[in-house]
Amino acid sequence: MSAKSSGGADAHKRRAGERAAEEVEDGMVVGLGTGSTTAYAIEALGRAVADGLEIRGIATSFQSRRLALDVGIPLTDLDAVDGIDLAIDGADQVVDDPDSPAHRALIKGGGAAHAREKLVAAAADRFVVVADSSKLVPVLEAPVPVEVLPAAHTVVADRIEDLGGDPTLRMATHKDGPVVTDNGNLVLDCAFGSIDDPAALARDLSSIPAVLEHGLFVDFADTTYVGTDDGLEVRSY
Repeated sequence: MSAKSSGGADAHKRRAGERAAEEVEDGMVVGLGTGSTTAYAIEALGRAVADGLEIRGIATSFQSRRLALDVGIPLTDLDAVDGIDLAIDGADQVVDDPDSPAHRALIKGGGAAHAREKLVAAAADRFVVVADSSKLVPVLEAPVPVEVLPAAHTVVADRIEDLGGDPTLRMATHKDGPVVTDNGNLVLDCAFGSIDDPAALARDLSSIPAVLEHGLFVDFADTTYVGTDDGLEVRSY
């Protein structure tokens, strides 16, 4: 994982990620999410550590762990700490409609790390989302990633179709075969069209046997930092 990309979106991501890193204080345990926007936060935290900031990070993926080690952030594990003070992570889509009951709901899992990301977010005292403005939507409509046990992926796919979804097994791009998560599982990308009630769908997906975790994050976010052409917008909930 690297924070390197190009164009205006890159500057937007940098603004959001670096601003979120400013929330971290000396002595904190910090959840380190996965993705290009979060990578800017991790790199900023690495610079702060080099300047004397004392923190411990909990990585949500192989990619975030590798980047954290590269920039000098000391790492620990969830079972070795009493809790997480702050978690920083990106999102594939964020509901940005204060009049919607789904306001601040997220879809995550583009990097197939959503199971660990949700575990860390749930354990954190505060969960901060970093995004560029392209991720803001009035209604969630992107496919929902669902991590499943390999032996049950066809059975789970049938159950998801019963819920009105269209599941597709995520295939790898640089090798033959499907994407395999850090947990050794497979990912179904499940299209439901417009998701008017993410909370209800989240409950339905969680009730399916052999589903490890899905990418709907409902009522997790405390603050969202959005990088824009004009600077930064802050959503506090």
